[in-house]
Amino acid sequence: MKTPLLSLAAGLALVAASAVSAFAQGGSQSTLDRIKARGHIVCGTSEGVPGFSLQDNKGVWSGFDTDVCRALAAAIFNDQDKAQYLSLSSKNRLVALQSGEIDVLARTTTWTLSRDIGQGLSFTAVNYYDGQGFILRKKLGVNTVKELNGASVCVAQGTTTELNLADYGRTNNIKFETVAFATLEETVAAYEAGRCDAYTTDLSSLAGTRNKLQKPDEHILLQEVISKEPLGPWVRKNDQAWFDIVRWTVFALINAEELGVTQANVEELAKSSQNPEVRRMLGAESKFGESLGLTNDWVVRIVKAVGNYGESFERHFGAQSRNPLPRGVNKLWSQGGLQYAPPIR
Repeated sequence: MKTPLLSLAAGLALVAASAVSAFAQGGSQSTLDRIKARGHIVCGTSEGVPGFSLQDNKGVWSGFDTDVCRALAAAIFNDQDKAQYLSLSSKNRLVALQSGEIDVLARTTTWTLSRDIGQGLSFTAVNYYDGQGFILRKKLGVNTVKELNGASVCVAQGTTTELNLADYGRTNNIKFETVAFATLEETVAAYEAGRCDAYTTDLSSLAGTRNKLQKPDEHILLQEVISKEPLGPWVRKNDQAWFDIVRWTVFALINAEELGVTQANVEELAKSSQNPEVRRMLGAESKFGESLGLTNDWVVRIVKAVGNYGESFERHFGAQSRNPLPRGVNKLWSQGGLQYAPPIR
């Protein structure tokens, strides 16, 4: 029996309200104060998405999303290693944030209206523009999504991909057999085992998934995108100060690239730059850090730890990375892309 959409929405809102209420009863401290008292930040991350967040055999997390966590730790503690990570499935990631189990969700999670209202959560800033795609076996001889009419498609539960798939099918009069699994690992394993004809999720994730399959050359990514997936970190509502810190940390990474501030030159520019925009951003002529509850050299700390936006992107998605991806629309606005951060002034 299908749950009516209105009832489902009401249920989600009730769960969110209960979680936020329970968390609020735990104390009136701000998120930043709790982090400082604890001595580290707790970041919600994925179950393992190459390029975004992946744990090595020594238990060390790295990736484009985890760079946001390291940047926050650097801004607060001047130590990027004071970030701890909690691996979360798509199904439980939002509840973990609602309940206060994590301080920030820096995990491929799409910004949507339903998530931004009624669940006690706020999206901060887009750090990656993505879109939903499909991977399937070459032997099927399929070249377009519309040729998948009647096909079984693997999806992970608790994601926007299920609704996107259903919407695309309704709009184009295509019937898909949706096969949902609780975790990313189960979804990929099911696809590789042949339980589904295709697997659908964000294109960036599919590229990494293909490289992890036993025989990558037997699989192709269809060159079609069926949705908009703006990704970025999430925080709980009702803590504007913490929201500002997370949002402006992402903006600082983007602004640093635009102004030519890099991991190699940030300390020197903080001392010698005559560019007023650079001087304000790096704290030489402003007290924006203090306004955020941080030190005025917070951007220096961030860029010294993880580099600017472009350096982080190249490290995790560049030609020499394990998951090479074209920069595409994630180029700066001045280079024809969509990445555009408000100025620090």
